[in-house]
Amino acid sequence: MLQNKIIIVTGGSGLLGQSMMSHLHANGAVPINFDINVEADLENLTWTCDITNDTSIRDSVQAVINYYGRIDGLVNNAYPRTPDFGSHFEDVNPESWRKNVDWQLNSYFVMCQEVLKQMRKQKFGAVVNIASIYGVVGNDFTIYEGTPLKTAPAYSAIKGGLINFSRYLASYYGQFNVRVNSVSPGGIFDNQDPKFVEAYEKKVPMKRMGNPKDIAPAVSFLLSDGAGYITGQNLIVDGGWTAI
Repeated sequence: MLQNKIIIVTGGSGLLGQSMMSHLHANGAVPINFDINVEADLENLTWTCDITNDTSIRDSVQAVINYYGRIDGLVNNAYPRTPDFGSHFEDVNPESWRKNVDWQLNSYFVMCQEVLKQMRKQKFGAVVNIASIYGVVGNDFTIYEGTPLKTAPAYSAIKGGLINFSRYLASYYGQFNVRVNSVSPGGIFDNQDPKFVEAYEKKVPMKRMGNPKDIAPAVSFLLSDGAGYITGQNLIVDGGWTAI
C-alpha cells in the first residue's frame, strides 16, 4: 500500500528520520531525504534542502516534481533549533523564541504550501506533520529534577500549533482527495541523563521510553492507502503517557 509512492521526508538523516526512511523503503515506497547535510542526488534518494530557507524549500520541491512528475507523500519531520533552545521560560530571549517559531512552525507552513499545490493539482496525496505529546498535554517538570535537561517553552507552542494546523489543512484539502494528519511521539530514548530516563519510565504505563522504530510504522500507515479515509487526526504514539 506504499508501493512506488514518492514521499519526501524532511530531516531524514536525524534520529526519527532515519527510521522513517528505512521503514518506508522496506515497504516499497520511494522516500526522498530532504536534509541540509546530504547531496542533491535524487537517484540516491537525497536532496539538499534547508527548511529554514523559503527558496530552498521551493527549489527542492520543484526538483522532485521535475524528476518524478508527482509527490505522493510528505513527512514534515526536520527539527532545526537555536543553541539556546531549552532555556527556562524566564530566560528565553524573545528573538530566540521568534527564530525557533520561524524555523520549526513557519517552515512547515512553507513546505506544506509548496507540496500541497502539487497534490491539489494531481488530486491525491498525504501529509504527516510530526508533533509531540507536549503539543497535547502540559509538561511534567518532575521528570527533569536532578538533571541538566530542560524543556523549551517554544516547543509546546509550536507542536500544539502544528496539530491544529494539520486539522485546518485536512479540512481544506479533503475536497481534493488529499489527507493531512499528525503524529505525536512520546519521549524517545537518545542516551539522556539516566535520572531522566528512570523517572520517565517509572511514569509511562509501558515502563519504557519510545524508540524511532515505534514511530516509523505509524507514519508509514498514515501515508499508505490503508489510511485512505483518515484525515485531520493526531495519532499519539507514547506508550500510554497521555492516557494517565
